[in-house]
Amino acid sequence: MKTFLRRAAKTLGVILGVLVLAIGATTVWHQTATANEAKNLPAYGQYVEVGGKRMNAVVAGSGPETIVLIPGFGTAAPALDFDPLIKKLSSKAHVIALEPFGFGLSDPTDQPRTAENIVKEMHQAVSQLGADKYTLMGHSIGGIYGLKWAQLFGNEMTAFIGIDSSVPTQSGMDTQFPTGLMAAARFTGVARIAAGLGEGLDKAVYSEELQQQMGVLANRNSLAPTYLDEMEHIAPNFREAKGKTFPKNLPVLLFARAGENPAQPDWIALHREQAASVERGEVVLLPGEHYLHHTHSPEIAERSLAFLGKLPAAGRA
Repeated sequence: MKTFLRRAAKTLGVILGVLVLAIGATTVWHQTATANEAKNLPAYGQYVEVGGKRMNAVVAGSGPETIVLIPGFGTAAPALDFDPLIKKLSSKAHVIALEPFGFGLSDPTDQPRTAENIVKEMHQAVSQLGADKYTLMGHSIGGIYGLKWAQLFGNEMTAFIGIDSSVPTQSGMDTQFPTGLMAAARFTGVARIAAGLGEGLDKAVYSEELQQQMGVLANRNSLAPTYLDEMEHIAPNFREAKGKTFPKNLPVLLFARAGENPAQPDWIALHREQAASVERGEVVLLPGEHYLHHTHSPEIAERSLAFLGKLPAAGRA
């Protein structure tokens, strides 16, 4: 029996030793790869100074409308992710695509990722870029930030357009995430390995070069401290938004996923309810996944510009 236990202990020690060596190797590999990728990452957009830090923004196009694009949570390279939509919108409108702190080429920050802080930072960037009347277009949690934006700066907004945007009453937003484990997964390179196993985007929409850039920024930004702090603020940001609505006189256009959504069975009903809370609200259902702009940018742009074109000229950008 003692011999068996000694052998078992020795075997377990060998296994643990191999695991430690493997984790050490992936950690060094990840840290080295991240540093090398940063040196060769092409710049895009332009920097705006906000609170002593740099926020990146892509500005494109001209026209009677100014549209400010804000991303959903966890989109590692927002302006690149919005690229097909920017191209479609900018043919007839002035477009500003923001990359909040901690995402894209923007600097990280240690400021708490409350909805108010995030919105005030993005608003400062928009102001410095010369926009004082604009439509806010937000994906995913951009719907929650859009409500805060309307509360703080609603007099500047001509409309809100949501791309499968979050609503305060959706279920499951009180989840507590294991951010400590996630940080460890990033540091050791496990997250990089997992990301490499995922499927790429449609090359007809996102070029191989663009997807490579997005991958580099995902490895740099995903599960980093700013990212994880925003993740920890998801639950309180949703709680704070409960009971909040857009101003009744603010036009609202919501693109939402059609069909069944097991994770959010009331998804369509919640969006129809939000649209009905304002004087001029519409819901457009599109087949697809949460990132509707990956597959429906032409239609989203066309419907958005048509919606804005029907608004009174006095209230437009």
